[in-house]
Amino acid sequence: MNASDSDKNFIKNSIDVAAKIFLIGLLLVLSYNIIKPFVLPVVWAIIIAVAFGPFIDKVTKWLGGRRKMACVGFSLVAVAVLVVPVWLLASSSLEVVQYVAEDLKDNKVDFIQEAPEKVEEIPVVGKKVSEIWNMAATDLKGAIVATAPLAQDAATKLVASIGSGLGGIVQFVISFIIAGVLMINPAKGFAITSKVARSFDANRGEEFTKLTVATIRGVMTGVIGVAVIQAVLGTIGMVVMGIPAAGVWGVLILICAIVQLPPIIILGPIAAYGFAAYDTTPAIIFLIWAFLVSASDGVLKPVLMARGVDTPMLVILLGAIGGMMMSGIVGLFVGAVVLSITYAIFMAWVNEKAGDTPEQASGDEELQEEAS
Repeated sequence: MNASDSDKNFIKNSIDVAAKIFLIGLLLVLSYNIIKPFVLPVVWAIIIAVAFGPFIDKVTKWLGGRRKMACVGFSLVAVAVLVVPVWLLASSSLEVVQYVAEDLKDNKVDFIQEAPEKVEEIPVVGKKVSEIWNMAATDLKGAIVATAPLAQDAATKLVASIGSGLGGIVQFVISFIIAGVLMINPAKGFAITSKVARSFDANRGEEFTKLTVATIRGVMTGVIGVAVIQAVLGTIGMVVMGIPAAGVWGVLILICAIVQLPPIIILGPIAAYGFAAYDTTPAIIFLIWAFLVSASDGVLKPVLMARGVDTPMLVILLGAIGGMMMSGIVGLFVGAVVLSITYAIFMAWVNEKAGDTPEQASGDEELQEEAS
């Protein structure tokens, strides 16, 4: 074969490879754009399936080995827990809107009282707020016209936040349905994941898969599980106390707990409000309850956190905040777990390259903690 034929073959092979790479790239881009709306719900579904796998195993035993029934029941209960409160809130909100609309027709306002004298004493804005408040108590239509630009901007932001919240609920519902399907045959999912991992690292692929499972369960129980418990306990205390918008404060407690901030940040001001709005005895009881809820993670985390999984607080904080900024409330959960998995696998890889045994690696971590 002469040089000319060699050059022709090289050009032909280059064009052939370039065409294949282009087609593969095009298929990947198109496929990603098609499944992009479902990427986050599917990732969250996988996390849910892994985290609740042991629980489904126990329920399956209780049901005499009927795993499909256990998975379907889990999905239905989870969806009901998400949808029913939203439906009740929407129904009550619609009734309030109808009530206000009827009063507006007759310009009859009996649900707004005149502003307290303390409002006018607030620096800078107190006088203006008091005037608008008193106008709303006597002439709600006039108050709405006077504050139309501000009200329009606030309404736009409110509608956007409501839409984002409903979108998050829909993503949660989709995720729990997918998780129910995945949990029907977990062995198959683990085998496929191990196979993919072994294609990247033939020696430690399955080990990394097991590490991923352990990290998911550790973070879900030790971080998100504790956050949910604290949010529920805090909300129960606020409901018993009669605090307005207890559900909203409960969500804020959940966010604070996931990003590793103490819930007392939310419960403290609410407890202060309790002393101003209620009798001293129930206010003191609620304050004690708030401190107990905020300090409960010190007891719950050692009990719920899986052994061998020690994710630094900074990793969880960055994952939760970054995930929420990227994808809303669902990203809050997914971000903390995904970044924790990345950290765990990266540290396992670093320790392997350094030749450290697990005992040496844990010893290094203890030395770092002592130094800090």
